[in-house]
Amino acid sequence: MTATTLEPTTVGKAATVEFQGLRREFGATVALDGLDLTVRPGEFLALLGPSGCGKTTALRMLAGFEHPDSGAVLVDGEDVTRVPAHRRDAGMVFQSYSLFPHLNALDNVAFGLRMRKVRTAERRSRAAELLELVGLADKGDRFPHQLSGGQQQRIALARALALRPRVLLLDEPLSALDAKVRLALREEIRRLQQELGITTLFVTHDQEEALSIADRVAVMRAGRLEQCAEPGELYGRPATAFVAEFVGTMSRIPGRLAGPDVEVLGLRLPAEGTPPTASEVDVLVRPEAVHVTADEGGDAQVIATAFLGATTRLTVRLADGTEVKADLPTHEATALGAGAAVRVSLPQRPVLVAERAA
Repeated sequence: MTATTLEPTTVGKAATVEFQGLRREFGATVALDGLDLTVRPGEFLALLGPSGCGKTTALRMLAGFEHPDSGAVLVDGEDVTRVPAHRRDAGMVFQSYSLFPHLNALDNVAFGLRMRKVRTAERRSRAAELLELVGLADKGDRFPHQLSGGQQQRIALARALALRPRVLLLDEPLSALDAKVRLALREEIRRLQQELGITTLFVTHDQEEALSIADRVAVMRAGRLEQCAEPGELYGRPATAFVAEFVGTMSRIPGRLAGPDVEVLGLRLPAEGTPPTASEVDVLVRPEAVHVTADEGGDAQVIATAFLGATTRLTVRLADGTEVKADLPTHEATALGAGAAVRVSLPQRPVLVAERAA
């Protein structure tokens, strides 16, 4: 797509969004359990978590499609909890595109403007501007069935922006697309968001997607917020074992607490995280933090390798049967094929500990 010079009137003023103690139950199911979260003006925030964690429910409450049993939704300090969806300055893009099949691309983008009784000339001009913004200026006369999935989602994005919202809501908008289109479109969404400066909430269960485009990522579990942080902090300093294992690859290695430290693989390392009550714990480590060296007398063995390009991921079985993932530069890993005897160690730095898995 070719970048377009943007007019300051393309979207409304970026807003601050606050979720305050949101609780929502559906029968015996608790979708949100006291969610507290603030989204900064112009921020791109991803809501990340497994299915059923409450992320889409939170998004729908901001859009006005759901109402909490308790708690409040604030936009720029104004309580909009009970404000109807059509009176909120929010644009929403769904996973399923939701385009009108009987309208061409230009009229789909202009639909909301027509509902607000914007004059024909103005709404067509604004719709054409948005089509150019998303790189589809020459597709205005095409109908949805004449467009690819990626093009349809761009039309849906343009339609959401046409009303100049203060908040843009994206509900897993890329999950129905193939991998190559998904990658290209997520980069375009991020570019547009940065250029427009619009406050954006992006719901996804794809950790790579969230980490690659968001300013901050809010990880949810069972209706609660586990951690909200910048991608680098979330990956490098996860606050809980759930975050550590949900975001990226993590191995568990048995260890034993010894005061403020933990004994693991013959080492004594500072322990991070809330100390479990039991002394027997698991140490959580990323593949890139695991050191593996060839050693004929080593008590560990490589059982599988996976070529990842510049790196190769080894699966190593320790003497107690524990399997550990380790990422090595490919040129170093070539001598460590399946069956190789190795020694495994960790760097001298703090490690996250958690209750030992059952």
